[in-house]
Amino acid sequence: MHRLIALLASVVLLAACTNPNDLDEAPADLGDFRLGHNVVVASKMTRGPVSREASEEEWKEALTGAIDERFGRYEGDKLYHLGVSVEGYVLAQPGIPIVASPNSVLILLVTVWDDAAGGKLNTPPEQITIMETISGNTILGSGLTQSKEVQMRNLSRNAAKQIENFMVRRRASEGWFGEAPGPQVTLSDAEDDDAAEATSATPETRGTANAASPETSSVRIAPPAGAILVEPEVAPFPET
Repeated sequence: MHRLIALLASVVLLAACTNPNDLDEAPADLGDFRLGHNVVVASKMTRGPVSREASEEEWKEALTGAIDERFGRYEGDKLYHLGVSVEGYVLAQPGIPIVASPNSVLILLVTVWDDAAGGKLNTPPEQITIMETISGNTILGSGLTQSKEVQMRNLSRNAAKQIENFMVRRRASEGWFGEAPGPQVTLSDAEDDDAAEATSATPETRGTANAASPETSSVRIAPPAGAILVEPEVAPFPET
């Protein structure tokens, strides 16, 4: 019983952190991000046990719409592309007893592409597991109360939110999407004098300082054709 309560608590906590009902609020800070291509593939997905069946086209339509809905709000100065691969899913269906009516799950691989650099920001792809939002209608299994279309819509909206959370984390940890705004710094009078002295340095002294840090150049390599579709395989569900 204690293990069951702990499991339910963890699922509720996960769902609470993935509330997608914030589209009427200001978007999260994603710097210079603007959505370019929104590519969803589902050609190698696995349908989990005791699941309703959904087609490749149905998943592509549901996820593409949810991603456009969330990321179309961003109006940054640079284009980034999202590549999403559906790896596995469970769409809960009515079952007896209740333990045979699981909640719905979706497993994705996500890759973010920098259009200007012509390459991926993350390698390997980020694997994201999406649970449906817990409510009075889903606590005992959404298959009892929801149609397949509603389940897919809810999972897709949660997926878009979790992709956004992943990108916000990478922005904080790795500086994705341009330089983050730093805190305002107020200089003391002494520091002001030092800054003025540095500004008034002669060209000869500035040249000597610059010689110690020569500029470097970066080489941009365009991704091969179709590379966004080539992702490692994941086996999310055991064979039955």
